[in-house]
Amino acid sequence: MSTKTLRWLAAPAVAGLLAAAGLILFNPLTDAGAEPGAGPGAESGAGPGAAGSASVLPRTVRNVIFINGDGMGAAHREAARLFYAGPRGTLTMDGFPVSGRLTTSPDDPAKIVTDSAAGASAWATGVATYNGAISVDPDGNALPALGAQAKKAGRATGLVTTAQVTDATPAAFFANAKDRAAQDDIARQYLEKSKPDVILGGGEDWWLPAGKAGAHRDKPAEDPAEGSRGTKGDLLAKAQQNGYQYVSTRAQLNAVKPGKLLGLFANQEMFQQNPEGQGDVYQPVVSLADMTRTALTGLSADPDGFFLLVEEEAVDEFAHDDNGKRVLQAMGELEKAVAVAKAFAANHPDTLVIVTGDHETGGLAIEDHAGDGDGPFPVKGTELQFWIDWTTKAHTGQSVPITAYGPLAEKFNGQHPNTYVHEVLQPLLTN
Repeated sequence: MSTKTLRWLAAPAVAGLLAAAGLILFNPLTDAGAEPGAGPGAESGAGPGAAGSASVLPRTVRNVIFINGDGMGAAHREAARLFYAGPRGTLTMDGFPVSGRLTTSPDDPAKIVTDSAAGASAWATGVATYNGAISVDPDGNALPALGAQAKKAGRATGLVTTAQVTDATPAAFFANAKDRAAQDDIARQYLEKSKPDVILGGGEDWWLPAGKAGAHRDKPAEDPAEGSRGTKGDLLAKAQQNGYQYVSTRAQLNAVKPGKLLGLFANQEMFQQNPEGQGDVYQPVVSLADMTRTALTGLSADPDGFFLLVEEEAVDEFAHDDNGKRVLQAMGELEKAVAVAKAFAANHPDTLVIVTGDHETGGLAIEDHAGDGDGPFPVKGTELQFWIDWTTKAHTGQSVPITAYGPLAEKFNGQHPNTYVHEVLQPLLTN
């Protein structure tokens, strides 16, 4: 990749991908006045048997899009289905032709329930490890990480997240650390070692030395005392010296030129985690779908193919606060990003798209009566309502759904440990 130029197409040339596939998302929480019935699952070709299903696709994989709904379990997907698609509808992510389940237990002497670091490390390395580990084994030894391996094999690579770009999930694919808290060192590793071509998300604070103000001093508003906290120097300056364009606004992202891209759109996460009505904010400067579309535009220029990680972090964070309204909103934004990925794959049949979660958060349960949970929420297309109840503010040990679309998608049928993801993807991305 180092000798190739990533060709960034003009935004209008690719903005039609989603519309061309008929993938439109209606969000009753935010889209008052939008046309009812335009939700996921209503589109043609979104479900099993659509053009490009595994039975007719080529048996080779050039591109992999791996999508993580952080904290997303089966009930999160079901609540989103009722809300956005209705009782007879189907989310794009659930309409993929292959579905299975992943178990999520870490290899941790003190914990049976995984965190995001151990969960993502299992995907990225094929090795179960302890909570807090970033692609190191239980003894702390660094392991080859899937994103870095794909880059070494000549593929373009990228990561898109609404969390800090150096948070646990993206870090596990592109870095090694004994402790997930070492986010400034993870940023350094991106620039010096794994060198992803596209980095889009939040977390500007970790790229600047303490005391140096960036573009996002405290956005979204959190602790007024919060600020830059890096210890590895001015990594934004270093990134630009290394050939990255740095952007921090939607307008700048829309005007990117060919080349490597670093976009940081918040000081930490691209939202503010809190219980409902207590300062909770989900208004990203740039949507997950738009970041995904931009990444795909650039990465797809590489004739050797690409690996792209996409993550919606807000599902997990708002579930930690038992905030059903924001969880549904985050699920809707994730669904939009999945629709972008599916539209791309429909036009590039050598692309494998995978959607799963690293663990379940909140012990979410759907009820049809008022209890002490959140609601009521409308069931799309009906007069019915549902409520969301919670059993915990923490992660649970539930297995999580995994759905896949594209060549070799059938490998994800059935139940597997989360390390199985690496078993399937590593040969595809390093051949």
